[in-house]
Amino acid sequence: MFKNLFVPVGAVLFLAAQSCTQHKVEVAPIEVKPIHITIDVNVKVDKALDSFFQDIDATEDTIEKKSSTSN
Repeated sequence: MFKNLFVPVGAVLFLAAQSCTQHKVEVAPIEVKPIHITIDVNVKVDKALDSFFQDIDATEDTIEKKSSTSN
């Protein structure tokens, strides 16, 4: 009779021992760093240079037109 109870009692004790474990999960704080995007600055600088050199480009176009008509 004890032989028949040995396997179920052993299984119950094994499962009970497994259920007594403790698990700890630590969550580290997430650090969010700022992202610097330089493409916006480059576009602004490019537009500023276009407007700055616009008069030089216009003068160059008129010089090219004059030189092509004189040939």
